[in-house]
Amino acid sequence: MNKKILLLSAFTIFLGMNSEVKADKNTLIIAQGADAKVLDPHASNDQPSSRVAGQIYDSLVKQDANMNIVPGLAESWTQIDDTTIEFNLRKGVKFHNGEELTADDVKFTLDRMKASPQVSHIISAVKSVEIVSDYVVRVKTEKPFGALLSHLAHTAASILNREAVEKLGGSYGQNPVGTGPYKFTSWQAGDRINLEVNSDYYMGKAPIDKVIFRSIVEGTNRTIGLETGEIDIAYDLEPVDKGIVQDNSSLDFVEEPSLSMSYIGFNVNKESLKDKRVRQAISYAINVQDIIDVAYQGSAIKANSPIGPKVFGYNPNAKSYEFNPEKAKELLKEAGYEKGLKLKLWTNDNPTRRDIAVIVQDQLKQVGVDVIIETLEWGAYLDGTARGDHDMFILGWVSVTGDADYGLDPLFNSANKGGAGNRSFYTNPKIDELLTKARSSTNTEERKKYYFEAQDILQEDAPIFTIAYTSQNIGKQKNVEGFKMHPAGHHKIYGTYKTK
Repeated sequence: MNKKILLLSAFTIFLGMNSEVKADKNTLIIAQGADAKVLDPHASNDQPSSRVAGQIYDSLVKQDANMNIVPGLAESWTQIDDTTIEFNLRKGVKFHNGEELTADDVKFTLDRMKASPQVSHIISAVKSVEIVSDYVVRVKTEKPFGALLSHLAHTAASILNREAVEKLGGSYGQNPVGTGPYKFTSWQAGDRINLEVNSDYYMGKAPIDKVIFRSIVEGTNRTIGLETGEIDIAYDLEPVDKGIVQDNSSLDFVEEPSLSMSYIGFNVNKESLKDKRVRQAISYAINVQDIIDVAYQGSAIKANSPIGPKVFGYNPNAKSYEFNPEKAKELLKEAGYEKGLKLKLWTNDNPTRRDIAVIVQDQLKQVGVDVIIETLEWGAYLDGTARGDHDMFILGWVSVTGDADYGLDPLFNSANKGGAGNRSFYTNPKIDELLTKARSSTNTEERKKYYFEAQDILQEDAPIFTIAYTSQNIGKQKNVEGFKMHPAGHHKIYGTYKTK
């Protein structure tokens, strides 16, 4: 019996033990590579959680597929002055618990967001939120902030119901209440999250009655689920499985550019990684083309910056580390590690990242760096890297807003160390200054100048090694229509339907 048949048999048994609902015309089953961590938008900023939360909640403004700002819960807004925007809320919008949306919910949400260690950086520019009337709210920033609307379109800025949050307290993240097209119904941790349609949705009832998010870690099992018809849409298929889906007449494979960047982070607090020459040496020792060819199967391009070409403020001339093992050995010798060193490389249970880890382990061995790979469950991985327990780690970042402020500030501002994004624990006063100046300006060219300089410094300091700008993909049944990927990866289900 070959490996594929063994996997198929195991997957069928797995589904038989865990499946309560089969795919039908009124049920959409979506598989992703990890379970949500929590469905409180202020408690985590990871993508698996955001992909589910995006169906439950709405924000004041949204971004369309071209990253243009469009109305959300705010039907219109006015720029009062350089630091004040007034939002006019839609009237009659109901939360899933029957409460009507008011300006009090908006103020409560944004104030709570500002107090959250995990996501406060997203709206740190906001000074205050003022209620003008039940349906009018003003958001004031400390200084002019050109990216404010983009940041308010982030999933973390989803508007919460004050009554529900205060009533549920610590259990809110497992019992979310939003205004979105789907309501939360139940959660089997590590397996599935069940949603049902919100018949009172302000934009009209969604075509599909039930949505089930399945957590299926192994990419191959997500592909098998598509083949057996147990799954309607599979996110993030493994590169090695692309051909299987493409060759299946019942399935569609869709691949598009994204706003994602993959990277290897260095914990600069660790003694052996404090010296930037060590970090640079590791960067020179990695042959990215091998990673692109093997781990990504060609579905990525080499990165030269923490933000990519589709993000405002991208510096095309920032330093790119070309594969140079001799240079790597020279730098290690200068840093006092001529005889080599040992480091641990963390990854989560993501097959592509595990492949990257093995490739990097082999390449670094060639220059005298002995790497031990440790694989952690997603929640433990996020918690451990937030605490700084790691040496090196593999992760990705999505510049969700399409603006360099979001692509750089969370990862490198010293105020955001740990779970907020800066898992390298990097501190550089000049970077803090440049990022602050850039976000405080509304002059496009001036902002670009600051971001260009910041990228030059970051690539030289190498608190992270930027690997590649990755494409995003899905596999789906041919009878699934209306689904559109979002460049930021937080795909919305609203509008998706089945033809049979």
